[in-house]
Amino acid sequence: MMDNLRSASNHVVLKIILGIIIISFVLTGVSNYLIGGTHDYAAKINGETISRAQFDNAFNNERARQQQQLGDQYAQLAGNEQFMQQLRQQALSQLIDQTLLQQYVHSLNLAVTDAQIKQAIFAVPQFQTNGHFDNALYNSVLSSVGYTPDQYAASLRKSLANQQLAQAVGNTDFVLPSESDRIVNLVSQQRQIRQASIDINALASQQKVNDDEIKGYYQSHQDAFKLPEQFKVSYIKLDAKTLQKDPSEQDIQSWYDSHKADYSQQGRQRYSIIQVKTEQQANDLLKQLQQGANFADLATKNSQDPVSAKQGGDLGWMEMDAIPDELTSAKLTQKGALSGVVKSSVGFLIIRLDDLQPEQQQPLSTVHQAVADKVKQETAISQFYALQQKVNDAASNDNGSLAAAEQVAGTKAVETSWFSQQSVPNELNFDPVKEVIFNGTLLGEQGTPGSNSSIITVDGDRAFVLRISAHQPASVKPQADVTAQITDAIKHDKALAAAKTEAAAIIAELRQGKQTRFDQAGLKFAETQTLQRNQQSAVTEAVFGLTPPQGQTPSYGVAEDEKGSVVIIALDKVTAGELPAQQKAQMVAGITDNNAQLAFTSLLEQLRRDAKIKYGDALQTQ
Repeated sequence: MMDNLRSASNHVVLKIILGIIIISFVLTGVSNYLIGGTHDYAAKINGETISRAQFDNAFNNERARQQQQLGDQYAQLAGNEQFMQQLRQQALSQLIDQTLLQQYVHSLNLAVTDAQIKQAIFAVPQFQTNGHFDNALYNSVLSSVGYTPDQYAASLRKSLANQQLAQAVGNTDFVLPSESDRIVNLVSQQRQIRQASIDINALASQQKVNDDEIKGYYQSHQDAFKLPEQFKVSYIKLDAKTLQKDPSEQDIQSWYDSHKADYSQQGRQRYSIIQVKTEQQANDLLKQLQQGANFADLATKNSQDPVSAKQGGDLGWMEMDAIPDELTSAKLTQKGALSGVVKSSVGFLIIRLDDLQPEQQQPLSTVHQAVADKVKQETAISQFYALQQKVNDAASNDNGSLAAAEQVAGTKAVETSWFSQQSVPNELNFDPVKEVIFNGTLLGEQGTPGSNSSIITVDGDRAFVLRISAHQPASVKPQADVTAQITDAIKHDKALAAAKTEAAAIIAELRQGKQTRFDQAGLKFAETQTLQRNQQSAVTEAVFGLTPPQGQTPSYGVAEDEKGSVVIIALDKVTAGELPAQQKAQMVAGITDNNAQLAFTSLLEQLRRDAKIKYGDALQTQ
């Protein structure tokens, strides 16, 4: 089964279900641990409750995902209640889909064995060291996210059952050979054409423009002539790096003495285990060990833990705070000490302490440079924070200028040139700084320069205090300033329309076997060229939209090329292309995945139609 699941892991439907359900325990917790009260809920799906806690957790995760994906743009959207309501509805919709699919999996009686769960855990790269399962790492990772092995196994059991559903849905679609051949022929088709371009610039020079046309264009294209809001900013920059000085040996020694824990290596222990199902088996093996049997040999032959058994029972080195309770409960303190039979969640264990290393303290001589760098940095940061407060107080007390703040900072303010929200100087191009500049709080009445900002910290080691020294509101350029630009635009538009009209007339004649207008326009077809469907351009799109030529008579069409010229196209020949076998297989796989995705979407829609869904008040009371 696991081999089948691994082979299906690249299937689009599996990826969808993985996205919706397989990691659902991250969003909603394991089993029903987060389910709250019976009255305050998000929804009930066929009688099964999605609690407020589940919904809140899912919404917070969706919000974090959007923030990571949208970056700076998220800060603007987060203030939009409609956007946040959409996120809440999206989170609830995902929870409903999860619940419906879990119920559907249950109705199909899809079962996952303990052996499959164990194999799946061993295959997770995050639980491996040098390509092998690391039990200590496994327990450490689970502990860091607040899960016990039993809770994780329960989550994984659901996940694997859902994978079985994904595989079942994904295997319902296929493409017939005749269908794939027809699609390949269309995709790889080639078309031979000739082109003749009508010179737009030559036609534009012939066009006339009057004052009314210029005025009308100006009135209807105001957005094109807008000048954005402009600012000049005076600012003082503080940088912690400029405050760094080499520390004294006394300072280094003092820091080291008070932070010795930072320069010590935690104690470690190394264990070997033999894991069996029954207590009787464990007692028999323990007796053999007490009589002198080789631990590694017995572990290799008898242990049911496949990873450690291959290593003669060896679990490797483990930090003291990452050792599982089953091992520490044996209370082994001497190298080579052997435990009695220990009952665990996976059966019965015999444990041996193979080796131990006490905590080791690194001497100052070894870490001298690292300590010196730390003292240098921390001292500068401390001075930096103190200076920030002094500069902030000075800027607040003398709010009409930065003179007092300059005196405290020991540096002169810098004034920028004019800039807009789209052209912020690199020195000020930080989100917190831009927020202060553009949110309007520093401007006085009617947009005049106003007050100083409070201190603005950036990246933890830089800070700014600033004021807007000059401001220009957004405006529209006067018509006189853009008359030449408007005239050129109108001439171009007229020339383009004229060229299209002329091209249509020429094509009509060419289709009749005449080329009088073509010759009178001084046009000539360029040499034949071959186009393929994957060549992205307006000309290519027009060419593949033409009817194939009949016999020796070309098909004709018109398009605009990337230079803005109007192009008359003569399609002379259509030929079927070929694709390499590997590329053809990839294309068929893509089509199959797309069809399977449609099947999965249909399944979800059907489950929603058949379900009894009752919404609670959790969504509305956020």
